[in-house]
Amino acid sequence: MSTVLDAPPAHSTITPDELLQMVNGDHFELVDGQLVQRNMGALSGWVGGEMFAQIREYARQHGGWAFGDGVGYQCYSDNPEKVRKPDASFIKPGRLNSLPDGYLTAVPDLVVEVVSPNDVYCDVESKIDEYLNAGVELVWVVNPANRSIRVFQSVRVVHEITSSGTLDGADVMPGFVCEVRSLFPAEQVATP
Repeated sequence: MSTVLDAPPAHSTITPDELLQMVNGDHFELVDGQLVQRNMGALSGWVGGEMFAQIREYARQHGGWAFGDGVGYQCYSDNPEKVRKPDASFIKPGRLNSLPDGYLTAVPDLVVEVVSPNDVYCDVESKIDEYLNAGVELVWVVNPANRSIRVFQSVRVVHEITSSGTLDGADVMPGFVCEVRSLFPAEQVATP
């Protein structure tokens, strides 16, 4: 029987198991034993949901596993206590046989990070480096503010796709294509 924690333990660092037991643990990542809060605004959350929906649909048609923003990865060989929770992710078919109750230790093939208003640029860049160093093949950094996506690949190839462009899944999700503009909300006029 596991104990559910309402708050972090009194000591200065926590473990991945303690984070997993926290009532509000889904709002945090774990870096060097310290909690890192994950805050998303409404726009970033909506865009993250759209990204997940596209990836989930691909997984349903082609196989593999699609995950939303609540799933943590404990897959860093240089820091086994680190837990990151991307806004969406994908693992290719045949790489994951079953789902654990805790964090995934398999390295995802694709990670999506949606930039939120409170994100610091150097923190986003640091996460990208962590993902690529762990073996993630493809990272999409989605910026709702300028309606663009930066694409990073394992060889550190970087390019930016604007809202008029098309995003593809490269070798990670062959055949995946979507118009970037479809990932962002259309302007709507509010009715009184």
